[in-house]
Amino acid sequence: MAGNGTGRSRLLAELGVVARRYMASYALFNQAVADRIGLHPTDLQCLNLLTLEEGPVTTGRVAELTGLTTGSATRLVDRLERAGYVVRRRDEVDRRRVLVVTVPERIAEFGRLWDSLAGDWSRIFDDLDDAELAVIVRHMERTVEFGGEQIARLRARPES
Repeated sequence: MAGNGTGRSRLLAELGVVARRYMASYALFNQAVADRIGLHPTDLQCLNLLTLEEGPVTTGRVAELTGLTTGSATRLVDRLERAGYVVRRRDEVDRRRVLVVTVPERIAEFGRLWDSLAGDWSRIFDDLDDAELAVIVRHMERTVEFGGEQIARLRARPES
């Protein structure tokens, strides 16, 4: 699996550069979409993550999903509620719990906008075989896990 040291070093250096360009490109795209719909970029990604959940979540879960403190997550939910993307509802089972519920009509609008901006993004994978796609999926899963670990580490470390 490991290749020759010089070739691998060159590839890792190239990966470092392209990864930075990729992250910057996505962050700038995220900012442009957030600007278009009048949300903060973090709020946009929280909304994205909420659409991946199986149902309503607590503000504590929003904090877990975003890596924010519960206070910051509460303010984020406040902003999404003011924008009409979520509402707060009492849990029918445990009336002490408040759930964050997405508003289907607004989520559908969000989905249509996202689809119109992304276009047919899957075409960039047309020339890849299943094994290559599997490598990309594995890479993205590992990146998400690593990113979550780094967010937790950064939030746990006192500022110097």
